[in-house]
Amino acid sequence: MYPKNAWYVACTPADIDEKPLGRTVCGERIVFFRGPQGQAVGLDDWCPHRGAPLSLGRVVEGKLVCGYHGLEMGCEGKTVAMPGQRVRGFPPVANYPVIERYGFVWVWPGEAAKADPALLPNLAWAEDPAWAFGGGMFHVKCDYRLMVDNLMDLTHEKYVHSTSIGQQELDEVPAQTTAEGDVVITRREMPGVKAPPFWQVAMRSNGHDDQATVDRWQRCRFVPPSSVLIDVGVALAGQGGFDAPAAAKTSGIVVDLITPETETSIWYFWGLARNFRPDDKALTASIREAQGKVFMEDLEMLESQQRNLLARPERKLLSLNTDLGGVQARRIIDRLVEQEKATS
Repeated sequence: MYPKNAWYVACTPADIDEKPLGRTVCGERIVFFRGPQGQAVGLDDWCPHRGAPLSLGRVVEGKLVCGYHGLEMGCEGKTVAMPGQRVRGFPPVANYPVIERYGFVWVWPGEAAKADPALLPNLAWAEDPAWAFGGGMFHVKCDYRLMVDNLMDLTHEKYVHSTSIGQQELDEVPAQTTAEGDVVITRREMPGVKAPPFWQVAMRSNGHDDQATVDRWQRCRFVPPSSVLIDVGVALAGQGGFDAPAAAKTSGIVVDLITPETETSIWYFWGLARNFRPDDKALTASIREAQGKVFMEDLEMLESQQRNLLARPERKLLSLNTDLGGVQARRIIDRLVEQEKATS
């Protein structure tokens, strides 16, 4: 169950620079490639001749050539040519709206007429040279809403990530959840604590004493249909926490862009955007590696959770006060899905 009239990350630009890419997004099998002007294109991954996946073909002068019998497809989904055959009368395949921005290729798997670029999530840091970003992508076998639940309730860090970003205060300091329209925000402030291992390394990289007492914060923002952007960081104690001057803090934005593949699998695009030492590529690589290990710990838990849910579908999940952010996010998702059903 997912809204289709929305923008989802399909891939990165590098994924389609040389050859077509087949990817399922919200149950739709789509092939991505670059047209004659280098623009990103998304078509139904179906050759109108014999139904072969167009993603198994190649791109020649901006046209997608089927790898089975050489049928050529244009960027609009219309058949252009085929060796020795008359095929221009073939019915076109679906053409999906695609936008390349913020370092990602986005696709709208729903009604093309409703695709509005203004509905893209705002990732302003991606266009600011004062920021650096490093991340990756995981294919995860779980319902995308389980990942949203996970990211909106970070108390699990104490248990799942005990050697990296977890600490005792995650249990001791309650989170506060609010909503601004359809954006759900869960905040947790931890004043006067010792930084966990991940943040100790980041503090050293930023020229701070990693043993200093800090004020730590987490601000999780769910942006429908399935993005979670988390303001995270530490500041030297007593300097204002989240609002501390730049010289006193080490912070960033954990970027979680979740694309449903099927009802029980996702493409998970993750990373950390930071605004300190943005030109240090070695630092970007080391943070990416450390963050990747943290997320791998989540994947084992989420995939195991999904297997349990499939095996026991009659059992209901229970919600506590720590689950409020995820509960509110699910309500918004449910409403968006119902609205689509009502207008389809």
